[in-house]
Amino acid sequence: MKGLHHVEIYVSNLARSTEFWGWFLTELGYVPFQEWDTGRSWRLNDTYLVFVQALDRHADVPYHRGRVGLNHLALWAESRDQVNVLTEQVRARGLRVLYEDRHPFAGGPDHYALYFEDPDRIKVELVAP
Repeated sequence: MKGLHHVEIYVSNLARSTEFWGWFLTELGYVPFQEWDTGRSWRLNDTYLVFVQALDRHADVPYHRGRVGLNHLALWAESRDQVNVLTEQVRARGLRVLYEDRHPFAGGPDHYALYFEDPDRIKVELVAP
């Protein structure tokens, strides 16, 4: 098992979050990884943390992964076989596989993964190596 792949967090003020997290993560050995108009990321080995400016359009919803807070949690699987087994377990538990029409390549042709939601609708991603 490799452990954590990445964490993406939507923030209320990207500039403020970039200042805080940039300092803190640099202290922990992370290096800048990606930068675009609405986001920044830092990487340590195979794990990276992403911070994205939240949109105000979901302000009236108690929780939405597009608001401030955790967007999704991505974890490494041991193999494609493990992704397949857990996909069937997700379905057997009555949980919905997200992006079903593109599963298991919803993240692109080289990204084999399972996407589903926890009870609070936080997206969970299981990524094959």
